[in-house]
Amino acid sequence: MLRRVRLATPPEPVDTSTGTPLLGYMSDTRGVGGFTAMADAWVDLTSAMVQNTAAANRAAISAFTPDTGENGHAPSADGDALASEGDVPSVDADDADWTFERSAESREDIGVGTTVSFSKRLTDEDVRAFARASGDTNRLHLDDEFAAETRFGGRIVHGTLAAGLISAALARLPGLTIYLSQDLQFAAPVGIGDRVSANVEVVEDLGEDQYRLSTEIRDEDEDATVIEGEAVVLIDDLPDA
Repeated sequence: MLRRVRLATPPEPVDTSTGTPLLGYMSDTRGVGGFTAMADAWVDLTSAMVQNTAAANRAAISAFTPDTGENGHAPSADGDALASEGDVPSVDADDADWTFERSAESREDIGVGTTVSFSKRLTDEDVRAFARASGDTNRLHLDDEFAAETRFGGRIVHGTLAAGLISAALARLPGLTIYLSQDLQFAAPVGIGDRVSANVEVVEDLGEDQYRLSTEIRDEDEDATVIEGEAVVLIDDLPDA
């Protein structure tokens, strides 16, 4: 899984023969000879800064980028190569917290047994953004004191926000996936801040590029299935653009 890192600030460069900081050396220069020394020091300084910053940033980028297999995909826990977000032209953006796996790498490979999953942590920011976008400002999701007095004992994620991860998983199937129907049963709430996974499997090829899918949402922190259902989708070719 990708991790966000902050690029390192390089240490102050020093003269390796004397251990004197180059910035201090520059500040002591005077006159014509001093100007020449200052110019030489500036060259040394900028060279050292470029080298140190480049080295630090290479290390940071290496930490940010997952190990890849021969096909450029990040390896899964069992060693199989998984697709990365950069391999999915049907999605527009990703986040370091998001992970996904899929068993088909082309639209022609999709059939009964094909799976795709998507996982992210559902944060307080997500809940409040969904409330604003949807208009569902139920205090159960937004007000700690109010929610503490309910049967849930605290705030919970909107059920439709959690279920929305199914759509995120479908967007990562090869091709352009279009929802035709979705049935859902809500078995348990999702707590604010829990990591949630959507798991989808093709269970029937309906013909004409339509498929019936089993859909599941799991709360990974609680090790529980919280939403189950079934969907029907149409999978088109991606546009050339």
